[in-house]
This record gives sequence, structure tokens and C-alpha cells, in this order.
Amino acid sequence: MAGALSIFNNMVEYEAPQLNTVFHALGDATRRRMLRDLAGGERTVGQLAEPFSITLAAASKHIKVLEVAGLIRREVRGRLHVCRLDPGPLATAHEWLSVYERFWTSRLDGLERLLREEDAAKPSHPKGDDQ
Repeated sequence: MAGALSIFNNMVEYEAPQLNTVFHALGDATRRRMLRDLAGGERTVGQLAEPFSITLAAASKHIKVLEVAGLIRREVRGRLHVCRLDPGPLATAHEWLSVYERFWTSRLDGLERLLREEDAAKPSHPKGDDQ
């Protein structure tokens, strides 16, 4: 496990700038909603802006942050700017978070074992025995 963690740490250091921009982009509720909408398929900038009652300029600023993070791709089709999700950076972020998922799973498994051991060590009382 220590060797795998070392390799993972080296990978994370290499990808830290990308992870920083991904987590920055995900740090805003508007951008998270835009990504969720894009998971359902392509959307125009206007369609992405619509649920928020924001201007196209404000939506474009959010979209630019998502583009810089590599989370979306924007394509110009005539007068329309069409956006689509690029899930690659999300997979990198998920991989980074998975180390902590394993950490907490291990801790919770240990807590569960401890609680089961405590329950097993308690003397059992027959029903109706209040003492």
C-alpha cells in the first residue's frame, strides 16, 4: 500500500495544477448545476444560463472557468455556442478523492467492528428483566 500511495502522490503532484482548476470550477453552485445539465447532453450558452436568470455574459464567464478546467468543450455552430461535458478531469478528481474514500471506509469499518465487539460483550438480559 505504501508503494501505491507514493506513486499516487507523485501523480497528484504532477496533476496538481489541473486539480486546482477543477476544484475551483466545482466550488461554485452555478457551475456545478451547469455540469449536471451538460451530463444530460449538449446545451447552448443560453440554455445553460436560463435556470439562473443570469445574463449571457455572466453565463459565459462561468463557462470559461469550466473550459479552463477542461470540464467542458465549447463549439461554435453559426451564431450558437454549444457546450458539451468532458468528463476526463472529473475522473482525475474522483481518483484523487478515492484515496480519502478508502481512508474513511477503513475508519468506519474499524468503528463497526468495535461496536459489534462491544455489543457481543454486553450481557444479554431475558425479556421482561428490567434489572
